[in-house]
Amino acid sequence: MNEKMTPPARPESRSVNSRWRSLYLKEDWWAIWIGIGLMAVAILLFKNGSPVLKSLAINPGGLKWTTPDQLLHHFSANATIYLLQFTSWLVIFGASTRVMGIKLSRFIPAFALLYFLSIAMFSVAGWASAAKFNLEAPLVALVVGLVLSNTIKLPAWMDSAFRVEYFIKVGIVLLGATFPITLVLTAGPVAILQATIISVITCAVIYFAATRLFGLDKRLAAVMGVGGSVCGVSASMAIAASVNAKKEHLYTSVTLVVGWALAMIMVLPFISKMLGLSAGVAGAWIGTSEFADAAGFAAASAYGKIAGNEDVTVKVFTLMKVIGRDLWIGIWSIFWALIATIVWEKKETGVRPNAGEIWRRFPKFVIGFFLASLLMTMVTGSYSPADFNTVVKPNLITPLVSLRTWTFIFCFLSIGLTTRFRELAPVGWKAFSAFTIGVVVNVILGYLLSAHVFAARWSAL
Repeated sequence: MNEKMTPPARPESRSVNSRWRSLYLKEDWWAIWIGIGLMAVAILLFKNGSPVLKSLAINPGGLKWTTPDQLLHHFSANATIYLLQFTSWLVIFGASTRVMGIKLSRFIPAFALLYFLSIAMFSVAGWASAAKFNLEAPLVALVVGLVLSNTIKLPAWMDSAFRVEYFIKVGIVLLGATFPITLVLTAGPVAILQATIISVITCAVIYFAATRLFGLDKRLAAVMGVGGSVCGVSASMAIAASVNAKKEHLYTSVTLVVGWALAMIMVLPFISKMLGLSAGVAGAWIGTSEFADAAGFAAASAYGKIAGNEDVTVKVFTLMKVIGRDLWIGIWSIFWALIATIVWEKKETGVRPNAGEIWRRFPKFVIGFFLASLLMTMVTGSYSPADFNTVVKPNLITPLVSLRTWTFIFCFLSIGLTTRFRELAPVGWKAFSAFTIGVVVNVILGYLLSAHVFAARWSAL
């Protein structure tokens, strides 16, 4: 036989090729490319004084409309901008998912539905009386998605556009872009300290209650622990990726987080009013005790209006929740990735994973979170606080926040649209009990820290 045979690729070559391919075949890396890419474009436009990004970040969520005519006028006046926005999102997510193997013939119509449903969610949140009924866009998106998925049989192929983890990963990277590290450091050591105490103790309580008291799976316990101690849905997803948790583990945590977040919208403002807390103290308590950003904003805004100082309540809440606790997404992702690979898997397989395995399992989008935060620090570090608030925030930070909110709405809708109530069955009494123990500890500890230990700090604000 004279035909020359091609020798098989060496294992090292296959390994190297696999690593390079992961840079464009994995959601984690695409989340970084998209998040950092959007941020880079935003910075360039900001430096050149261009309002393009600010225009494309449009949404009807801040309209405060009172009649349908006002809403219709907004859309007719900005129809071209919304068309460009839709096209931009479609190109960004369509092209990347196509590279990852999703057919555009399925993705495009499904994403179009997702986009127009998102417009509707923003419109509901933009109603002048929305805050009175706690109609925050992400929460409305989740509820509407659940209703639709459990009353209308959507084609299975539409799931190609309902990419829950992809959207939230991009959102987490953009979360890093929306507050520079210098802002975190100047926000005050008290906020960071209180957020750290809450995050560590609540996570530990839920984890040990789940594993020691109720004998639940340690991966489920880790996902619930971080979901209850940091930032709800996005944190649950980040840790699920870190520890290679099962799908039902993620759904269990998300269900518990959303349920308690909705309950706390009603409970925390009511108890704060009953206790006569100041706007600052209530904002700190809500920031340390709520389980989701959207729900927390609703609760803080509601009590702020009751206390007559909504601005202070919302700002303190943001300091504690968005800046203080949400930063722990990255820290917990690293911690639990190390625990899962070095400790758990060694016991399960008898083999200690090498550094390459730890890196393979590590959620790469967390790197994007920190890169975005560092980049924003470098860009905005030279601005004075006054210029930051009057120039940087409205023209750079706010548009990026809007883009981040779009990805969160896509995510929350996707969660609802891909979830059947029967899939929430894994939330048994044991998981509920373990998480609820953490809720009790979180709320009581948050109150003691906010209203007593650090009360002078928050009252002064």
